[in-house]
Amino acid sequence: MFKVLLIDDEPGAIEGMQMWINWQELGFEVCGTCNNGMEGLQMIQDLGPDLVVTDVNMPLMDGLMMIEAWQKMESKPVRFAIVSGYSEFEYAQRSMRFGVNHYLLKPVIPEEAEEELREIHQELMDASAQQSLTRIASYEEVVSLIKRLLNKQLIEESDRSLLSKVSADMEEWNFCLIQMEPSSFAELRGRAASMLEQEDRAYLVDLDMNTFGIVCGYDGRANREGSSYRIMYELEHLFSPYRVFLATGTGESTLLQIERCYQTAKEAISYQFYDQADHRMISFKSIRNKPFHYHYDQMQLMEGMIAAITLLDKSGFQKAVESAASSFREMLIAPEIVKKVAIHMLYRIIEIVREASDEVQAESLNEKYRLSRNSGSLLTLNDVMGDLLSCGEECIDWLLSEQLKHSQGIIHAINSYIREHFAEPLSIKKLAEVFYLHPVYLGQLLMKKNGISFHELLHDLRVEEAIRLLGENRLKNSEIAEQVGYSHYSQFLKQFEARKHMSPNEYKKTMF
Repeated sequence: MFKVLLIDDEPGAIEGMQMWINWQELGFEVCGTCNNGMEGLQMIQDLGPDLVVTDVNMPLMDGLMMIEAWQKMESKPVRFAIVSGYSEFEYAQRSMRFGVNHYLLKPVIPEEAEEELREIHQELMDASAQQSLTRIASYEEVVSLIKRLLNKQLIEESDRSLLSKVSADMEEWNFCLIQMEPSSFAELRGRAASMLEQEDRAYLVDLDMNTFGIVCGYDGRANREGSSYRIMYELEHLFSPYRVFLATGTGESTLLQIERCYQTAKEAISYQFYDQADHRMISFKSIRNKPFHYHYDQMQLMEGMIAAITLLDKSGFQKAVESAASSFREMLIAPEIVKKVAIHMLYRIIEIVREASDEVQAESLNEKYRLSRNSGSLLTLNDVMGDLLSCGEECIDWLLSEQLKHSQGIIHAINSYIREHFAEPLSIKKLAEVFYLHPVYLGQLLMKKNGISFHELLHDLRVEEAIRLLGENRLKNSEIAEQVGYSHYSQFLKQFEARKHMSPNEYKKTMF
């Protein structure tokens, strides 16, 4: 829809044109009206119409004088149509001199006016299409030259002149680097391109896979905070629901130096590794005095994690991972170093599984937690340490399940051994040596499988055998105590009374 301004000092003329001509159907929207050339000149400047339909003979400033004054201002091109009650050749000749090709006589006949307006509308459409093609061609040319500069390629002197000319009306230029997940790249790039259609000095530049940049120019009136500007804030808002990394570089006064902006934006975006979940835009200015550190002693970190896995201590492993993450963040260790440490630790964890003679499970963990394969994705410290934590916990769970399977077979042998040797000086330590198990684990295993502790089981078996011997009525109580494994009668008496709630003599009386 093109905008049209109506100017006529004759009473009722404008109302008639609005009443008898269907402007909207012809593709026009009346944006304003006035009744003299002086006021019309101001309204053209304020409203920016595409077409001005004006009378010639008006007070203060006639229509032709207004057209001449506007054309001398070298402002936005506007098409004019003359409407006059005078048919003298002089008016037509003067209007043609100003490039006005549309001249209507009063009284205006709607059918004739509509035919003329259709012709004007087509001219405006053709001009708009040509301007669009020209703008696109110019835009693509600038983008192509920017790409050459980013790749550090030489450009012709004429191209340098073009970039200097484009840069001239802007105070500063900057580069916004944008990285995103492959799944959202096409959609978000399209959104960014649509947003930039409304901007005069903003260029979208495709870079590596899932990465593009936006080159922006800012004049002295730009609202800014640090090195972030309006367009950058709009990008933050546009991408806020998505996982996106954004960073800006140092500002430069000309597009010829845009490669510097790009390099500093690349440096800044690596700090998104330590950013919070909202991934707000990072400017080079905010990190320029916070260098990464590239040395990290990983031995203590690895020993703590491996010890926790060996002891099947999930809580201890979690604390070790949290401690490492805090250390990385506090020391600001370079992301590539953190990833290398994490990858090495993952391999150590997986090797523990492999050493347990399960190649299938080891390969399953290897496929699931291969950080090196994801080096191009938007990894953060939380992602890396989260994978490390998950892998370690999964490893501990698997080792526990394997021990459980193993224990289901070995517990029968242990219980059989205890039943055969309960009368001997038997202990958890002795059993651990016989069955090659850790004493603590063995004690926990017996408790879990039997429902009672090793010592409770041992005393139960001894008292059970003592009752059998009491029934034979051939040995003294002290002899029975010694035969079932007690070196002190008092100890036997204590355990017997605890289980039968009476002394051995009292129990014997119940048997005979």
